[in-house]
Amino acid sequence: MTTASEKTLFGHPIGLFILFLTEMWERFSYYGMRALLILYMSKELIVHARGGSTIYGFTFIEGLFPDQNVEQLASLVYGLYTFLVYCTPLAGGFIADRFLGQKKAILIGGVLMMIGHFLMAFESVFLIALVFLIFGNGAFKPNISTQVGDLYPEGDPRRDGAFTIFYMGINLGAIFSGLVCGTLGEVYGWHYGFTAAGIGMGFGLAVYVWGQKYLADSQARHKADTNAADQAPLTKAQWKAIIGIIVLSVSNIIFWGVFEQQGNTMQQLSTNNTDWSVGGLFTMPSTWLQVINPLFIVLLATAMMRLWDKMGKRQPSSIKKMSLGAILLGVGFIFLVIPTIGFTPETKMSFLWFLPTMFIVTIGELCFSPIGLSMVTKVAPARYVGLLMGWWFFSMAGGNFFGGYLGTYYSAADWAKSEFFGLMIVLGLSLGVAIFLMERPLKKAVGHGV
Repeated sequence: MTTASEKTLFGHPIGLFILFLTEMWERFSYYGMRALLILYMSKELIVHARGGSTIYGFTFIEGLFPDQNVEQLASLVYGLYTFLVYCTPLAGGFIADRFLGQKKAILIGGVLMMIGHFLMAFESVFLIALVFLIFGNGAFKPNISTQVGDLYPEGDPRRDGAFTIFYMGINLGAIFSGLVCGTLGEVYGWHYGFTAAGIGMGFGLAVYVWGQKYLADSQARHKADTNAADQAPLTKAQWKAIIGIIVLSVSNIIFWGVFEQQGNTMQQLSTNNTDWSVGGLFTMPSTWLQVINPLFIVLLATAMMRLWDKMGKRQPSSIKKMSLGAILLGVGFIFLVIPTIGFTPETKMSFLWFLPTMFIVTIGELCFSPIGLSMVTKVAPARYVGLLMGWWFFSMAGGNFFGGYLGTYYSAADWAKSEFFGLMIVLGLSLGVAIFLMERPLKKAVGHGV
């Protein structure tokens, strides 16, 4: 078998680029659907369901979230869906570690997600389609991230850079999804956009199957490396590392609760109260908002990676990087507070206000998200790496549901838009300060130079 360590491309194992392309197409499907989800639910699905159309599972949803207006119910369903998307990787990582191995789990997850996307083309089973996506993502997401870490031996300095490259794949997919799925759904019909997302997932599966020879199965490698240790109890150092990961993962709840307003309240602002015309010559679809963040990531990720490499040992610790990322997340929302002061339902702001917001928020994301993923693969005990990666995504699940809950205040009658975005500033800054103050005890617990 050809292994990732035997062949390289641009200094990294070829397997990294197989995973890069697989994740790119998977994220194309996910973000393509996400760009349309809040709009489709608030403008069509919930309206049709309350008008008498058959939507399987809708009665359960209304019972779960009673007495909500259309926008609030859409926000809560969005939050519940994204919560469960990031909740199921905890089980997916455990099952892969103990039974299936990463390769089989990724293939099963990809097939389930592809089915889910195609089912979204039919209104009556839309909520059932979301269930397929939730379980498919649970099998797929933690295990493909784990496979990236498994391409590199312990202590390999290329690992942080590898996760940044991998992160670029995620966001290339997000760029194309906004342009393709977003435009198809908003201009030609929602279900065309959802179908395009399913086709993208199919491409991702094809790439992954083709590139199997460049990938090692994490389960097999871990069994070979730790067969004797599997029966031994965890050491004190390993327990400290696990506890450190769990403590730091709490930060995901606030970070992603604020960050995920992109697909929720910011998309509502983009559609209902933003002028997307360019010089009166061309009007862009409002879903192109979802292109700005991934476009900035692709433009900035390499520069950020080079900056850390150039700083060498002088670069901030992983925990300090994450603290800075949270602070920048909060600062970015200043540029949404300014244009929404004195807002009325008829107000239209320029789309240009989103650019500085997303520029700053994106730098914050690059300081926070890929660094966290890399840290988990570095410090987690080998036999629990899939489970702990699943836990990391589980904490992000809490953030996504928190984001949906926060979104209900955006459309509340007694909240001004500027007050809502001001709250996002406070949450981001507070989180950044809290992580900074916890750096010493967390570094002592997690260790491994993070």
